[in-house]
Amino acid sequence: MTNTAGKPVIAIHGGAGTISKASLTPEADAAARAGLRNALEAGYAVLAGGGTALDAVTAAVVELESHPSFNSGYGAAFNQGGSHELDAAIMDGQTSLAGAVAGAKRIKHPILAARALAQQADPLLLIGEAADTWAQERGLEVVENSFFSTDSRRELLERMLERQRQGTAAQATEQEKHGTVGAVALDAHGHLAAATSTGGYTAKPVGRVGDSPIIGAGTWADDRTCAVSGTGKGELFIRTALAHSIHARMLYAGQTLAQAAQAQIDETGRLGGGGAGLCAVDRHGNVALPYDTEGMYRGWMNADGVYVAIHEE
Repeated sequence: MTNTAGKPVIAIHGGAGTISKASLTPEADAAARAGLRNALEAGYAVLAGGGTALDAVTAAVVELESHPSFNSGYGAAFNQGGSHELDAAIMDGQTSLAGAVAGAKRIKHPILAARALAQQADPLLLIGEAADTWAQERGLEVVENSFFSTDSRRELLERMLERQRQGTAAQATEQEKHGTVGAVALDAHGHLAAATSTGGYTAKPVGRVGDSPIIGAGTWADDRTCAVSGTGKGELFIRTALAHSIHARMLYAGQTLAQAAQAQIDETGRLGGGGAGLCAVDRHGNVALPYDTEGMYRGWMNADGVYVAIHEE
């Protein structure tokens, strides 16, 4: 946990499904760190200018959706059918307004569609073709589904499909399986926000929806306690209402952010694991970045400096 002493702060994750330390090349390491830093700087620039936490997490996630090191937007994982289905959500801790899309195939920045839905308030969640059409009608940029493809993600798909044929999918590495991006922030006005975006996990069933767009599972923000964005085995996060449970532990049981966040990571492990991590910030500016995998792309930034890490503490 990092105590930022109530100052505006942004924290991010780029997924708990990192490349193993042994196989991470210097080039891939540098690219991922640069992507994390760019996202932090984009989000913190909003906060430093007096902007809202909601604007800050949106700016950070747009950067992460644009970077092929991470599994969201450009560089998203392939589903079992060889295409991309994108999920995203955002929540404002001040108003409890939220928006989400699931199974989108053409929205260049799914987090912007989620943000637009949050501003409208009703509907909160749109799926598939309806989400794509809604976004396009409101002037958000749409692209062909192939825009999100990269050679490295296609290689991972082929590997996972072969594992499925051989019955060894359970032994896949975290990097082969999944990854997500997210951001949480506390602004100068004392308000919190959270945003999450993902391509799901490699070779997921067509139509599968994970925790990221489910408010209370992978995404949550409430000014009374904290903002949370999760990454990992989404089915477990949904079953444990991970993000909301952290809020509830703090509000009703008096736990600290660090205690509540770690307890929920432990709970997913008790149910069978699958790799879990999250980024969270509380109303005092404390940051938590727990995970139970070999590493997690992660970082935070405030007026005192910037922290970026993958495997090391």
